[in-house]
Amino acid sequence: MRPDDADFRSQAMQRLNDLARGQTDVIAPDATADVSQPFGQSDAAGYAALMSDLRHALPDLERRDDIFLAGANRDDARWTASRPAQMVAATGAYVGTFRAPFAGIPPTNGVVTLTYGEAHHIEGGRIRQSWLVWDIAGLMMQAGCWPMAAPLGHAGLWPGPKGGQGLRMAPTDGTDSLDRVLAMHDALHRFDGHDLNSMPMDAWAEDFMYYAAGNIGASRGLSGFRAHHQIPFLRAFPDRVGAGHFVRLSDGPFAVTGGDVALTHTGADYMGIAATGRKLRMRVMDFYRFDDDGKIAENWLPNDTIGLMSQMGVDVMSRMRHLTGHPDTSLR
Repeated sequence: MRPDDADFRSQAMQRLNDLARGQTDVIAPDATADVSQPFGQSDAAGYAALMSDLRHALPDLERRDDIFLAGANRDDARWTASRPAQMVAATGAYVGTFRAPFAGIPPTNGVVTLTYGEAHHIEGGRIRQSWLVWDIAGLMMQAGCWPMAAPLGHAGLWPGPKGGQGLRMAPTDGTDSLDRVLAMHDALHRFDGHDLNSMPMDAWAEDFMYYAAGNIGASRGLSGFRAHHQIPFLRAFPDRVGAGHFVRLSDGPFAVTGGDVALTHTGADYMGIAATGRKLRMRVMDFYRFDDDGKIAENWLPNDTIGLMSQMGVDVMSRMRHLTGHPDTSLR
Protein backbone atom coordinates (compact mmCIF):
# COMPACT_ATOMS: atom_id res chain seq x y z
CA MET A 1 0.00 0.00 0.00
CA ARG A 2 1.08 3.56 -0.78
CA PRO A 3 0.12 6.93 0.79
CA ASP A 4 -2.08 7.63 -2.25
CA ASP A 5 -4.20 4.64 -1.17
CA ALA A 6 -7.08 5.22 1.28
CA ASP A 7 -6.39 1.89 3.01
CA PHE A 8 -2.80 2.95 3.70
CA ARG A 9 -3.95 6.20 5.28
CA SER A 10 -6.42 4.40 7.51
CA GLN A 11 -3.77 1.89 8.57
CA ALA A 12 -1.18 4.62 9.20
CA MET A 13 -3.58 6.54 11.45
CA GLN A 14 -4.39 3.30 13.27
CA ARG A 15 -0.69 2.57 13.89
CA LEU A 16 -0.16 6.03 15.39
CA ASN A 17 -3.21 5.57 17.61
CA ASP A 18 -1.92 2.12 18.62
CA LEU A 19 1.39 3.72 19.63
CA ALA A 20 -0.42 6.27 21.80
CA ARG A 21 -2.30 3.40 23.45
CA GLY A 22 0.98 1.76 24.47
CA GLN A 23 1.57 -0.69 21.62
CA THR A 24 5.24 0.13 21.07
CA ASP A 25 5.72 -2.94 18.84
CA VAL A 26 4.47 -0.79 15.94
CA ILE A 27 7.93 0.85 16.03
CA ALA A 28 10.31 -0.99 13.66
CA PRO A 29 13.49 -2.38 15.32
CA ASP A 30 15.69 -0.05 13.24
CA ALA A 31 13.45 3.01 13.59
CA THR A 32 14.74 6.47 14.47
CA ALA A 33 13.02 9.51 15.92
CA ASP A 34 14.04 13.16 15.85
CA VAL A 35 12.22 14.77 18.78
CA SER A 36 12.04 18.37 19.95
CA GLN A 37 14.04 19.26 23.03
CA PRO A 38 14.67 18.18 25.72
CA PHE A 39 14.63 14.75 24.02
CA GLY A 40 16.59 14.94 20.75
CA GLN A 41 17.65 12.02 18.54
CA SER A 42 16.53 8.53 19.49
CA ASP A 43 16.76 4.94 18.32
CA ALA A 44 13.85 2.49 18.41
CA ALA A 45 14.33 1.59 22.08
CA GLY A 46 14.52 5.23 23.10
CA TYR A 47 11.46 6.05 20.99
CA ALA A 48 9.46 3.29 22.66
CA ALA A 49 10.63 4.46 26.10
CA LEU A 50 9.57 8.04 25.33
CA MET A 51 6.07 6.96 24.36
CA SER A 52 5.85 4.73 27.45
CA ASP A 53 6.92 7.66 29.63
CA LEU A 54 4.23 9.85 28.08
CA ARG A 55 1.58 7.21 28.70
CA HIS A 56 2.79 6.75 32.29
CA ALA A 57 2.40 10.51 32.84
CA LEU A 58 -1.03 10.57 31.18
CA PRO A 59 -2.49 7.09 31.84
CA ASP A 60 -5.69 7.85 29.91
CA LEU A 61 -3.70 9.22 26.95
CA GLU A 62 -5.63 9.84 23.73
CA ARG A 63 -4.22 10.98 20.41
CA ARG A 64 -6.46 13.48 18.60
CA ASP A 65 -5.43 14.39 15.05
CA ASP A 66 -6.93 17.56 13.60
CA ILE A 67 -5.05 17.47 10.28
CA PHE A 68 -3.73 14.27 8.73
CA LEU A 69 -2.02 14.22 5.33
CA ALA A 70 -0.15 11.55 3.37
CA GLY A 71 1.54 11.31 0.01
CA ALA A 72 4.69 11.80 -2.00
CA ASN A 73 7.25 13.90 -0.13
CA ARG A 74 8.29 16.62 -2.55
CA ASP A 75 12.05 17.04 -2.93
CA ASP A 76 14.07 19.74 -1.19
CA ALA A 77 17.77 19.75 -2.13
CA ARG A 78 18.60 21.87 0.93
CA TRP A 79 17.81 18.93 3.26
CA THR A 80 20.81 16.60 3.08
CA ALA A 81 19.89 14.13 5.85
CA SER A 82 17.66 11.09 5.43
CA ARG A 83 14.35 11.99 3.83
CA PRO A 84 11.73 9.36 2.88
CA ALA A 85 10.00 9.58 -0.49
CA GLN A 86 6.58 8.88 1.07
CA MET A 87 5.37 10.44 4.33
CA VAL A 88 2.40 11.01 6.58
CA ALA A 89 2.09 14.18 8.65
CA ALA A 90 -0.34 15.25 11.36
CA THR A 91 -1.05 17.98 13.85
CA GLY A 92 -3.35 17.82 16.84
CA ALA A 93 -2.93 17.08 20.53
CA TYR A 94 -2.30 14.29 22.97
CA VAL A 95 -4.96 14.63 25.65
CA GLY A 96 -5.08 13.08 29.10
CA THR A 97 -5.04 13.50 32.86
CA PHE A 98 -1.57 14.56 34.02
CA ARG A 99 -0.90 12.08 36.85
CA ALA A 100 2.91 11.69 36.94
CA PRO A 101 5.90 13.87 35.96
CA PHE A 102 6.90 14.08 32.33
CA ALA A 103 10.26 15.52 31.28
CA GLY A 104 10.52 16.75 34.86
CA ILE A 105 7.28 18.75 34.58
CA PRO A 106 5.19 18.24 37.72
CA PRO A 107 1.71 16.73 37.23
CA THR A 108 -1.43 18.79 37.67
CA ASN A 109 -3.86 15.88 38.21
CA GLY A 110 -6.06 17.65 35.70
CA VAL A 111 -6.61 17.44 31.96
CA VAL A 112 -3.78 18.76 29.79
CA THR A 113 -3.03 18.83 26.08
CA LEU A 114 0.35 18.25 24.47
CA THR A 115 0.04 19.75 21.00
CA TYR A 116 2.19 18.31 18.25
CA GLY A 117 3.31 18.41 14.68
CA GLU A 118 4.58 15.05 13.49
CA ALA A 119 5.86 13.45 10.30
CA HIS A 120 6.32 9.71 9.87
CA HIS A 121 7.61 7.18 7.40
CA ILE A 122 5.38 4.13 7.79
CA GLU A 123 6.10 1.03 5.74
CA GLY A 124 4.97 -2.55 6.09
CA GLY A 125 2.62 -1.55 8.89
CA ARG A 126 5.43 -0.25 11.12
CA ILE A 127 6.86 3.17 11.92
CA ARG A 128 10.34 3.46 10.38
CA GLN A 129 11.24 7.11 10.94
CA SER A 130 9.60 9.98 12.82
CA TRP A 131 9.98 13.67 13.38
CA LEU A 132 8.12 14.80 16.53
CA VAL A 133 7.71 18.53 17.24
CA TRP A 134 5.99 18.51 20.64
CA ASP A 135 5.01 21.66 22.54
CA ILE A 136 6.80 20.94 25.82
CA ALA A 137 6.81 24.68 26.57
CA GLY A 138 3.02 24.71 26.31
CA LEU A 139 2.78 21.77 28.72
CA MET A 140 4.91 23.72 31.21
CA MET A 141 2.55 26.68 30.90
CA GLN A 142 -0.42 24.47 31.71
CA ALA A 143 1.45 23.15 34.75
CA GLY A 144 2.25 26.71 35.88
CA CYS A 145 6.02 26.27 35.70
CA TRP A 146 7.08 28.04 32.50
CA PRO A 147 10.23 29.90 33.65
CA MET A 148 10.62 32.36 30.78
CA ALA A 149 8.77 35.43 29.46
CA ALA A 150 5.10 34.99 28.59
CA PRO A 151 4.09 34.65 24.91
CA LEU A 152 3.27 37.88 23.07
CA GLY A 153 0.40 36.14 21.29
CA HIS A 154 -2.48 34.26 22.89
CA ALA A 155 -1.10 31.13 24.57
CA GLY A 156 -2.69 27.72 24.24
CA LEU A 157 -5.07 28.35 21.33
CA TRP A 158 -4.88 25.28 19.04
CA PRO A 159 -8.27 24.47 17.42
CA GLY A 160 -8.83 22.18 14.51
CA PRO A 161 -9.43 23.65 11.05
CA LYS A 162 -12.58 25.65 10.45
CA GLY A 163 -15.17 23.46 8.79
CA GLY A 164 -13.34 20.25 9.69
CA GLN A 165 -12.14 18.13 6.77
CA GLY A 166 -8.55 18.12 8.01
CA LEU A 167 -8.37 14.32 8.14
CA ARG A 168 -7.55 13.59 4.50
CA MET A 169 -8.38 9.89 4.36
CA ALA A 170 -9.44 9.84 0.71
CA PRO A 171 -6.65 11.09 -1.59
CA THR A 172 -7.38 13.98 -3.95
CA ASP A 173 -5.53 15.12 -7.04
CA GLY A 174 -3.41 18.23 -7.31
CA THR A 175 -0.57 19.91 -5.46
CA ASP A 176 -1.79 23.49 -5.80
CA SER A 177 -1.78 24.10 -2.04
CA LEU A 178 1.89 23.15 -1.69
CA ASP A 179 2.81 25.20 -4.77
CA ARG A 180 1.19 28.26 -3.18
CA VAL A 181 2.94 27.62 0.15
CA LEU A 182 6.37 27.42 -1.45
CA ALA A 183 5.68 30.59 -3.45
CA MET A 184 4.72 32.32 -0.18
CA HIS A 185 7.97 31.12 1.41
CA ASP A 186 9.89 32.65 -1.49
CA ALA A 187 8.06 35.94 -0.89
CA LEU A 188 9.08 35.94 2.79
CA HIS A 189 12.70 35.44 1.73
CA ARG A 190 12.55 38.78 -0.09
CA PHE A 191 12.83 40.65 3.23
CA ASP A 192 15.44 43.39 2.77
CA GLY A 193 16.29 43.62 6.47
CA HIS A 194 14.40 46.89 7.01
CA ASP A 195 10.97 47.17 5.39
CA LEU A 196 8.12 44.76 6.17
CA ASN A 197 6.54 45.67 2.85
CA SER A 198 9.52 44.13 1.04
CA MET A 199 7.75 40.81 1.74
CA PRO A 200 4.52 40.48 -0.29
CA MET A 201 1.72 39.15 1.95
CA ASP A 202 -0.95 38.67 -0.70
CA ALA A 203 -1.03 34.90 -0.14
CA TRP A 204 -2.91 35.41 3.14
CA ALA A 205 -6.62 35.94 3.76
CA GLU A 206 -7.57 39.23 5.39
CA ASP A 207 -8.48 37.73 8.78
CA PHE A 208 -6.21 34.68 8.75
CA MET A 209 -5.57 32.85 12.01
CA TYR A 210 -2.02 32.09 13.07
CA TYR A 211 -1.68 29.44 15.79
CA ALA A 212 1.89 29.23 17.05
CA ALA A 213 2.95 26.84 19.78
CA GLY A 214 5.70 27.39 22.34
CA ASN A 215 6.44 30.91 23.42
CA ILE A 216 4.88 32.66 20.39
CA GLY A 217 1.11 32.29 20.73
CA ALA A 218 -1.82 32.92 18.42
CA SER A 219 -2.75 36.04 16.46
CA ARG A 220 -5.33 37.15 13.89
CA GLY A 221 -4.92 39.06 10.65
CA LEU A 222 -1.83 40.74 9.25
CA SER A 223 -1.64 43.45 11.92
CA GLY A 224 -1.88 40.91 14.74
CA PHE A 225 0.62 38.57 13.09
CA ARG A 226 3.11 41.39 12.65
CA ALA A 227 2.65 42.83 16.14
CA HIS A 228 2.77 39.56 18.09
CA HIS A 229 5.24 37.54 16.02
CA GLN A 230 6.79 38.84 12.81
CA ILE A 231 8.17 42.16 14.10
CA PRO A 232 9.70 40.80 17.35
CA PHE A 233 11.14 37.83 15.43
CA LEU A 234 12.69 39.88 12.60
CA ARG A 235 14.10 42.43 15.04
CA ALA A 236 15.95 39.61 16.78
CA PHE A 237 16.82 37.51 13.70
CA PRO A 238 16.94 39.78 10.63
CA ASP A 239 18.81 37.20 8.53
CA ARG A 240 16.42 34.28 9.10
CA VAL A 241 16.14 31.93 6.13
CA GLY A 242 14.67 28.50 5.48
CA ALA A 243 17.35 25.80 5.69
CA GLY A 244 15.43 22.89 4.17
CA HIS A 245 12.38 20.70 4.71
CA PHE A 246 12.22 17.08 5.77
CA VAL A 247 8.54 16.99 4.77
CA ARG A 248 6.48 18.69 2.04
CA LEU A 249 2.96 17.40 1.45
CA SER A 250 -0.41 18.69 0.30
CA ASP A 251 -3.93 17.37 -0.16
CA GLY A 252 -6.86 19.48 -1.29
CA PRO A 253 -6.89 22.80 0.63
CA PHE A 254 -4.27 21.58 3.14
CA ALA A 255 -0.48 21.56 3.01
CA VAL A 256 2.42 20.98 5.39
CA THR A 257 6.12 21.77 5.45
CA GLY A 258 8.55 20.90 8.22
CA GLY A 259 12.23 21.65 8.63
CA ASP A 260 14.75 24.11 10.03
CA VAL A 261 15.10 27.88 9.95
CA ALA A 262 18.68 29.19 10.02
CA LEU A 263 19.14 32.49 11.85
CA THR A 264 21.62 34.63 13.73
CA HIS A 265 20.67 36.38 16.97
CA THR A 266 22.23 39.74 16.13
CA GLY A 267 19.31 42.12 16.68
CA ALA A 268 17.02 42.86 19.59
CA ASP A 269 16.28 40.62 22.54
CA TYR A 270 13.97 37.70 21.91
CA MET A 271 11.64 36.35 24.57
CA GLY A 272 13.61 38.35 27.12
CA ILE A 273 16.99 36.96 26.00
CA ALA A 274 19.51 39.60 24.94
CA ALA A 275 21.20 39.26 21.55
CA THR A 276 23.81 36.50 21.68
CA GLY A 277 25.40 36.83 18.23
CA ARG A 278 25.03 33.06 17.86
CA LYS A 279 24.08 31.19 14.70
CA LEU A 280 21.02 29.06 15.46
CA ARG A 281 18.63 26.51 13.98
CA MET A 282 14.93 26.52 14.81
CA ARG A 283 12.90 23.37 14.14
CA VAL A 284 9.39 24.17 12.91
CA MET A 285 6.47 22.60 11.09
CA ASP A 286 3.78 24.59 9.28
CA PHE A 287 0.31 23.25 8.56
CA TYR A 288 -1.88 25.38 6.27
CA ARG A 289 -5.54 25.57 5.29
CA PHE A 290 -6.52 27.52 2.18
CA ASP A 291 -9.93 29.12 1.69
CA ASP A 292 -12.09 28.98 -1.44
CA ASP A 293 -10.23 32.00 -2.86
CA GLY A 294 -6.88 30.22 -2.64
CA LYS A 295 -5.69 32.30 0.32
CA ILE A 296 -4.14 31.00 3.55
CA ALA A 297 -6.94 31.14 6.11
CA GLU A 298 -5.24 29.23 8.93
CA ASN A 299 -1.63 28.38 9.79
CA TRP A 300 -0.54 26.10 12.64
CA LEU A 301 3.13 26.35 13.72
CA PRO A 302 4.51 23.60 15.98
CA ASN A 303 8.03 24.68 16.95
CA ASP A 304 10.88 23.77 19.26
CA THR A 305 11.02 26.79 21.57
CA ILE A 306 13.14 24.98 24.17
CA GLY A 307 15.67 23.85 21.56
CA LEU A 308 16.02 27.40 20.25
CA MET A 309 16.56 28.80 23.74
CA SER A 310 19.14 26.11 24.50
CA GLN A 311 21.20 27.28 21.51
CA MET A 312 20.87 30.83 22.89
CA GLY A 313 22.53 29.65 26.11
CA VAL A 314 19.41 29.33 28.27
CA ASP A 315 18.68 26.00 29.98
CA VAL A 316 14.91 26.17 30.25
CA MET A 317 14.65 22.74 31.85
CA SER A 318 17.09 23.69 34.63
CA ARG A 319 15.15 26.88 35.32
CA MET A 320 11.92 24.91 35.44
CA ARG A 321 13.40 22.41 37.89
CA HIS A 322 14.57 25.28 40.10
CA LEU A 323 11.11 26.85 40.17
CA THR A 324 9.51 23.52 41.08
CA GLY A 325 11.76 22.87 44.07
CA HIS A 326 14.64 20.98 42.46
CA PRO A 327 17.49 23.50 42.03
CA ASP A 328 20.94 22.45 40.91
CA THR A 329 23.13 21.70 43.92
CA SER A 330 26.55 21.59 42.24
CA LEU A 331 28.52 23.41 39.56
CA ARG A 332 28.51 20.40 37.26
